[in-house]
Amino acid sequence: MSPETETLLHTPLHGEHVALGARMVPFAGWEMPVQYAGIVEEHNAVRDAAGMFDVSHMGCFEVHGPDAGRFLRYVSTWDVTGLAPGAGHYAAACREDGGILDDVYVFRLEDERWLIVVNASNAPKMHDWMASHVAQFDASLVDRHRSTAMIAVQGPDALARLDAVAGADFMRSLKPRRCAETDWNGHALFASRTGYTGEDGMELLIDAPGAPALWRALLEAGVTPCGLGARDTLRLEAALLLYGNDIDEATNPFEVGLDWVVTLDDGADFLGRDALVGIEERGAGRQIVCLRALGRGIMRHGHAIRNGGAGVGVVTSGGFSPTLGVSIGLGFVPPALGETGGRLEVDVRGKPLPVEVVPRPFYKRPKKS
Repeated sequence: MSPETETLLHTPLHGEHVALGARMVPFAGWEMPVQYAGIVEEHNAVRDAAGMFDVSHMGCFEVHGPDAGRFLRYVSTWDVTGLAPGAGHYAAACREDGGILDDVYVFRLEDERWLIVVNASNAPKMHDWMASHVAQFDASLVDRHRSTAMIAVQGPDALARLDAVAGADFMRSLKPRRCAETDWNGHALFASRTGYTGEDGMELLIDAPGAPALWRALLEAGVTPCGLGARDTLRLEAALLLYGNDIDEATNPFEVGLDWVVTLDDGADFLGRDALVGIEERGAGRQIVCLRALGRGIMRHGHAIRNGGAGVGVVTSGGFSPTLGVSIGLGFVPPALGETGGRLEVDVRGKPLPVEVVPRPFYKRPKKS
């Protein structure tokens, strides 16, 4: 084991991954499984049945107190104060200039107890940033990052498999973006009907000591273990943004299609509000689009996007789509070139790959009959 590997953090499920023969890689300071049987096999398991991911590296923080909702409104772009207990919503956290510090999910657990989930790579930054602002409110920030484990169970059969593990009455009571808490074998279990794959499913947060038993119970219920490789191909097909690729502190919500998580008409003050008002009035100078290859070749992050030979943008995420059987990518272009049906080229190792601008997302799960 290299010195670099020795310093990596381990999730409460690390031993389970090693026992299953997962290929482990460094990711955001953690040693995480990138694949078990193979990325395509795991991808297809989620699209066709049910797969699960260890996402315990995600940052989890609770906010308690009478002003917990007001505090979370101040540090997020969406008006979370309207959430009822048991509801959640996606949002962004922005700098004063409108740049995205992170994309987050906020849940209201009780009247004065909330949960915010942040990206693994941003967890230390977000903790310090929120801690620097919470003192202005009658609220406290509680770090649950290392005391819990999170498992995402996704796919058309996810709810049926979860019925056998956590109880049908509990699981079936949750509508999309809803959440609830229960006891599972003596451990506190939080479940939300959310995900990052384009499929239905749940994200489960459990006390760290209970995580291995929950993982094994899901295995016994027929849920396929999946690694970060499949998680990336699945989220790309669903055109879900990845922090550090598609969004960062130099990106604002309007240029990546996140205007729906920016509330400007409630009169509330929040970090970045004035800058976002100005950006909305001026219009974004670029926009992210979905690109589908029209020839052979794989577009990747950082590849140049060209129009008539001239550089006009860059691919932010790209790869091969197992579901569609073709290369797909997200990338920034000027708004004038972002119309559906437009033709561009991506420079793949010096060779032009013709691509078409297509509707977002690339993949939508079939509607139940």
